[in-house]
Amino acid sequence: MDETHIINKVVLRGTLFEPPHFSHKSREECFFQFPLEIGRLSGTSDIVNIVARESLINELEVSEKLKLSVVGELRSFNSKSIGGPKLIITVFAREIFFDDGEDINRIELSGTLCKPTNLRITPMGREICDIMLAVNRHYGRSDYLPCIAWGSRAKDTAEWTVGTMIRLDGRIQSRKYIKNIDGNSVEKTAYEVSVVNIERETPEIFAE
Repeated sequence: MDETHIINKVVLRGTLFEPPHFSHKSREECFFQFPLEIGRLSGTSDIVNIVARESLINELEVSEKLKLSVVGELRSFNSKSIGGPKLIITVFAREIFFDDGEDINRIELSGTLCKPTNLRITPMGREICDIMLAVNRHYGRSDYLPCIAWGSRAKDTAEWTVGTMIRLDGRIQSRKYIKNIDGNSVEKTAYEVSVVNIERETPEIFAE
């Protein structure tokens, strides 16, 4: 996919769940991480991890349970931890500002289907399709982002093949699950994009 047509935009508004803490250092620059709690209409909430440059955190003096808006991109990286490799999903913040409005959780993505789809039925009898989307970054890097489509959209996307170019919008969802590690049940959190709209993209053909 042409880098000029990359779409990876996240817009969130929620409540600072915990104060920012040091995450990592890259190219002599420090990065901090904090969880943002975003309410759903159902009354439950999602906890989304935000990563931001130290300068962005210091500029706002983010240290209390305040309402914040975050604009950025959804990122992934593989962490080789106990229990095997794990895909870590975070939002890389480009902008952070104070905002007392209603909670918002929106994401737009364009990318390529990089694994075969998986159509399954939930215990409640609802059809769901697991999608792994490769979303290009600039300079040749990519993020691998798990997405889920529901109902009639699940049936449609289940027929798409690896390499299909996709554009979608939805929200970032956090989900608790139990994993058995060395005989012990450990609660984990999975992150995925819950799809609202999804469509195949047609590659643009340029005349010579």
